[in-house]
Amino acid sequence: MFAKDFALPDQNHKTHKLSDYRGKWVVLYFYPKDDTSGCTKEACSFRNNLETLTSKNVVVIGVSADSTQSHQQFIKKYDLNFVLLSDESKEVIKQYNAWGKKIIYGKEIVGILRKTYLINPTGEIAKVYEKVKPDNDEHTNEILKDLQQLQTTN
Repeated sequence: MFAKDFALPDQNHKTHKLSDYRGKWVVLYFYPKDDTSGCTKEACSFRNNLETLTSKNVVVIGVSADSTQSHQQFIKKYDLNFVLLSDESKEVIKQYNAWGKKIIYGKEIVGILRKTYLINPTGEIAKVYEKVKPDNDEHTNEILKDLQQLQTTN
């Protein structure tokens, strides 16, 4: 299945379309909120492993409903080295099924789900990671392992 194209602004108000990244692998990850503990761990893991990901022709793109200004502050505070896109309308978040019910501190709420898509260079969804656990580098390592397998089979 092909990933749906979209156009969203980054932290510097520059518009990015998913189709701009054809020819590269894309880690498109959706996360609930800038500068919260789990989202910070996940972002810092991608930051710490970006050189390895980049060496495998991978681009990392984060998406949340936070404003471009919030993204600027988050990037500056944690020295993030990849693009964060702002989807304040939640249109793309919903398109990618990253909106739904979740349990937070024992209460059921509706919000952004932590979900990642690995998209191949032709724009097809190669893998979907549901209910991502942001701790340590577990998620990033899983992506790298899957990427190795996918790149050797193609």
